[in-house]
Amino acid sequence: MTTPSIGQLLDSTVPMAHTLKLEYLETGSERAVLRLPDQPEFHNHVGGPHAGAMFTLAESASGCIVLAAFSDQLSRAVPLVVKAEVSYKKLAMGPVTATATLGRPAADVVAELDKGERPELPVTVEITRADGAVTGVMTITWTLRPNS
Repeated sequence: MTTPSIGQLLDSTVPMAHTLKLEYLETGSERAVLRLPDQPEFHNHVGGPHAGAMFTLAESASGCIVLAAFSDQLSRAVPLVVKAEVSYKKLAMGPVTATATLGRPAADVVAELDKGERPELPVTVEITRADGAVTGVMTITWTLRPNS
């Protein structure tokens, strides 16, 4: 029996990610890259991806990197979003890609967890169009909530 990939795990446990047909291009502990294909059913009033779809894309990319970076901690802690801030910079048209990076070293987060603390970590996500223009930036703050 094979272990599901991070993308398969997210797709099967987060119905909205599955609904948007997100493409998982890279799902590592250093970087996660997801793409939202151009789909008319998720367009806004100007013909590009709806802000809510882009928010879900970025939040999903952040979830992938958190799952990849802390997969060895999931038996003792649950990753949860604490807050999110998004800035839409330019008009997004066509497919858009979200690239997530951790805002602090995973080892520091685990060290806080080892001390019995509830660590928080920011994940920064850039959303880009096919031409490389940044259409949005999102910062999602995650916590690892200890199970006990």
